[in-house]
Amino acid sequence: MSLPVISVSSLVDLLKDLIEENFVEVFVEGEISNFSKPGSGHCYFTLKDDRGQLRCAMFRSHSRLLKFIPENGMQVICRGRASVYPQRGELQLIVESVEPSGIGGMQLAFEQLKQKLAAEGLFAQERKKVLPEFPQIIGVVTSATGAAIHDILNTLRRRSSGVRVLLRPVRVQGAGAAAEIAEAIADLNQEGSADVLIIGRGGGSLEDLWAFSEEVVARAISASILPVVSAVGHEVDFSIADLVADLRAPTPTAAAEMVVKNREEVESHCDQLLMRLGRIMQGRLSLMRLRFDGLTRRLVSPVDTLHQRRRQLDEFEQRFKRSILLRMQQSGQMLQSLVERLDALSPLRVLARGYALARLQPMGTPLLHVDQVQVGDQISVQLAQGELEASVLGISFEKKPKLT
Repeated sequence: MSLPVISVSSLVDLLKDLIEENFVEVFVEGEISNFSKPGSGHCYFTLKDDRGQLRCAMFRSHSRLLKFIPENGMQVICRGRASVYPQRGELQLIVESVEPSGIGGMQLAFEQLKQKLAAEGLFAQERKKVLPEFPQIIGVVTSATGAAIHDILNTLRRRSSGVRVLLRPVRVQGAGAAAEIAEAIADLNQEGSADVLIIGRGGGSLEDLWAFSEEVVARAISASILPVVSAVGHEVDFSIADLVADLRAPTPTAAAEMVVKNREEVESHCDQLLMRLGRIMQGRLSLMRLRFDGLTRRLVSPVDTLHQRRRQLDEFEQRFKRSILLRMQQSGQMLQSLVERLDALSPLRVLARGYALARLQPMGTPLLHVDQVQVGDQISVQLAQGELEASVLGISFEKKPKLT
C-alpha cells in the first residue's frame, strides 16, 4: 500500500496545527541572543541554551508592556505559545511576556533606568535646588482621596498657620498614572504660584509605586523650576523620583515637616533672637553713654572758641593788609620801570634828536628808499615839532653811509 504524497505547505500546515494545539501556553527559559527591535515595535530574538536554540517573536501589543529592555546575554523566562513559521518551516515561540531569571522585571527596569539617568547626571548633587525658608503656597501632586494628602494637611495645620496648599490631584498607580504625575508637575510650574512641590503617595508594593519610577516622571522632576520634595511610600521604599528630587522624604508626613518649620520652634527661635538683640542694643547703649560722657568732659565753651577765632581773624587781617601794601609797592616800581623803557623807545624821542619821518601822499606811506617816489610827488615831513608839506624836486641815488 503506497502512502499519499502531500505538498511542503500541507505538511507545514499539519505540523503548525499539531504544535499550536498541543503547546498553547509554555514557559521556556534560556539566554537571549540576536535581539532586535525594528521601527514596527515588534521584538525578534533567539532563545538558546547549551544544547539548542529557538526563534522568538514578541509583537508590539505585548512588547510595549515590558518594564525593562531585553538585552543580549540576559537569562530570561518567556511565556508564550509554540508555532511554526510557514515561509521557512521553522519552529518559533510567539512570546507574550518576558521575566528575567532570578530578578523581577520591574526591579531590572528600575536598575536600567537608574543607570541611564545617573549617566546623564540627573542625580547629581549640584543640580539639587534649595527649599525656601518660609513657603507661602505648597503645591501637592497626589491622589485627592488617598491617605497622603490627609497626612500632609494635618501636619501643615499642626506645624504652621497661614500656609496655603495647592492640590493637583492625580492617579498614583495603574496605567497612565505616570503621565498624569508628569503633567501635574509641569502644570504647577507653569501656574507659578507655589513655592515648593511635594509629590508622592502612601506605601505599597513595587508595582503600586511603579508610576514614580517611570522615566517620564523623572524627566518632569528634573525639568521643574520649583524645588521638588519626593515622598513616595514608607521609609524603606525607594523610587526613581526619590533620586531625582531635590529632597527625599521617607513619608508624606515627613515631607510636610521638612517643607515648613514648626510654629513653636519658629516662635522660640524668634524669642532667642529678641533676647540677643536686646543684649546687643544694651551693650551699644552703654558704649554710646561712655563716649558721650567723654565728649562732655572735652567740650569747650563756645564763647572761648569765639574769642580765639576773633583773634585769629585780626591776625589774618593785619597780615593781609601788609601783603597788599607790599604788592602795591612792588607793582608801582615795576610800572615806573616799564614807563621809562617805553619812553626810551618812543619815535618822538628819535625825532627830537633831529630826525624826520617822510610819508608819500596821499596814502601816507612811510618813505624808506628813493625808489618809492618820483619828481613832482607830494610828500609830508613830520618833525619833532610840526609837519611840512613838500614836493620832490630832484632825486639822488647816491648811497649814504649807514648811521649806527
